[in-house]
Order: sequence, then C-alpha cells, then structure tokens
Amino acid sequence: MPPTGHPQTRLAVLRGPSGSGKSSTARAVRERLGRGVAWVEQDHLRRILLRERDVPGGIAISLIDTTVRHCLDSGYHVLLEGLLDAGRYGDMLTRLVADHRGTTRCYYFDVGFDETVRRHATRPQADDFTPDEMRSWYVGHDVLPGGIETLIPQHQPQQATVEQILIDLRLPQTCSD
Repeated sequence: MPPTGHPQTRLAVLRGPSGSGKSSTARAVRERLGRGVAWVEQDHLRRILLRERDVPGGIAISLIDTTVRHCLDSGYHVLLEGLLDAGRYGDMLTRLVADHRGTTRCYYFDVGFDETVRRHATRPQADDFTPDEMRSWYVGHDVLPGGIETLIPQHQPQQATVEQILIDLRLPQTCSD
C-alpha cells in the first residue's frame, strides 16, 4: 500500500478487551482536542454499519483500514479504537502503522477478564451481552508482535492514560473548538 497521511497527522491505536476503557479514553482525548480528530470505532463500523460478525477476512477489516487512511490523507488526526484482535486485525494494523507518514502510537489496554466484566456492568450497553458471551471472545494480553504497543495497566487512571496519549502524540492539550 502507498504511504498514508501527512508528516503532521497523528494516529493513535487503542486496543484491548471489551470494557477495558478504550472508548471512554478515546472520547476523553477527542473532547480535549476538539475538531480535526476522527474517532474510528471498530464496533460502530463492524456491528452497526455492517452488522458483521468479527470473523477472519471480514469486510470490516478493510473498511476500518480504508476509513483510517482516508481520514489521515484528508489531514485528520485519528483515534482508532476497538478490540481489534491481533489474529484478525494484526496484519492490517502493522501495515497501517508502517505506512503512516506522521506520528503513530499504539496502546493495549491490558485488563483482566474479571475487571472487564466489572467495568462492563457499569456501561450503558451492559445488557447487550453477558459475561459468558464476553468470556467466549476474551483474549488476554493480545498484544501485537514487535513490541509496538504501550501497555496500559488496568489500575492506571483514565486521566493518566489521556495525558500519556496527548504527550506521546505531541498534540496540544487544549480543545480547539
């Protein structure tokens, strides 16, 4: 694939189990930054737009890749967030990271199963799936090869994670709205 984005664009990939805090962290980062930041949610594209199961070779993989690349090429900073299972999404993510011309940082929310269940129970979508269903797709410590991800431990406060992402990406820490 050709290079994507610009030297000024930033890409943050937030991966981890369901209920690990990826979405709330992406929301908080975007609220701090304001306009010019695209939040690409795996769940929205896969579950809502396509209503596709998370399967190897699914169309969601290429749709996510295309969406992120389009946003970067258009000058947006991108927060890509989702479970993004390494077995299914790893090749796409590795290419995307290699192809991005700007600053890229990847984060893995390293949260144990019991904690993801506890957090899930506090979410608005708590009734969408059960702990037993979560167990069927939970993959602990599902990091990408090559050590390209910063691990976010389950005890790290969300605000510290938001600050870490803003610092790592060298983005202004005030809203631009």
